[in-house]
Amino acid sequence: MKTEDIIKQLLLDKSQHEAAFQLILKEYKERLYFLIRKIVIDHDDTDDVLQEAFIKIWRNLEKFRGDSNLYTWLYRIGTNEALTFLRRRKDTRNISMDENPELMNMLESGSSTSHISGNDIEMALQKAVLELPEKQRIVFNLKYFEHLSYDEIAEITDTSVGGLKANYHAAKKKILGSD
Repeated sequence: MKTEDIIKQLLLDKSQHEAAFQLILKEYKERLYFLIRKIVIDHDDTDDVLQEAFIKIWRNLEKFRGDSNLYTWLYRIGTNEALTFLRRRKDTRNISMDENPELMNMLESGSSTSHISGNDIEMALQKAVLELPEKQRIVFNLKYFEHLSYDEIAEITDTSVGGLKANYHAAKKKILGSD
């Protein structure tokens, strides 16, 4: 039996919610961290948002009905908490890399030789993703890095599949420089 199925089974009995929550933490904490990190960028902010997401998950365990995948429900909460954080910070525009020293250090620490490594390519991809508008960045991260289907992303973001496809296509064009 998969962990998600075990968690769903535990959620049926309110007296087992603490055990279900502990399994959720164990199974999904790292994945949710990286999802949120790709949205808010900063490590400390990500930790704060992740904590808020898990508080919301705990408070809403009884609302999970099992008609969607557990990770989709968790990703939606994590994504919504990250977006709420950005809105509170009034930073819904593109992230300025000059205002983020941690990110600049990460990007500048890449290889400066004429030889292109996998790390250089990944850094260039991350830099290009960071320059995308918020909605395109979220859709691109969920589709490209998390390998979610458009239907799953639509459920997480509460957006139409057509809108998601348009955002993903626009993001790919911008990343590839064919815009």
